[in-house]
Amino acid sequence: MPATPRRSKRFGGSAAHQRLLLANLAASLFAAEGIVTTEAKAKALRPIAEKLITKAKKAQEESPMRVHRIRQIQGYLGDKEMTNKLVNEVAPRYTQRNGGYTRILKLGERHGDNAPMARIELV
Repeated sequence: MPATPRRSKRFGGSAAHQRLLLANLAASLFAAEGIVTTEAKAKALRPIAEKLITKAKKAQEESPMRVHRIRQIQGYLGDKEMTNKLVNEVAPRYTQRNGGYTRILKLGERHGDNAPMARIELV
């Protein structure tokens, strides 16, 4: 008998809420190039941010897929300004890099609820 599929971590809401939460965190990360959030959210954000940067890097090359990739990024982020900044300013910095675009620094516990905090930033 196959194992029961497990749901991944949800930060207090539905799957749609989690997708929008991570999209907003990604947009904030690209806007400020570094944000302070909880450690769990930073760890969940890292693979999404890395994939968006990789997609923006592939959108740099002149190919028939360029517009499609830009629209995919904008469809996830939902923000034209952040899509433009990601494709035109952030992605060109990483043309010689094959991954590892973000860094997570642990900051200690938050006063009030003792949640472990972390800073996620672009390298």
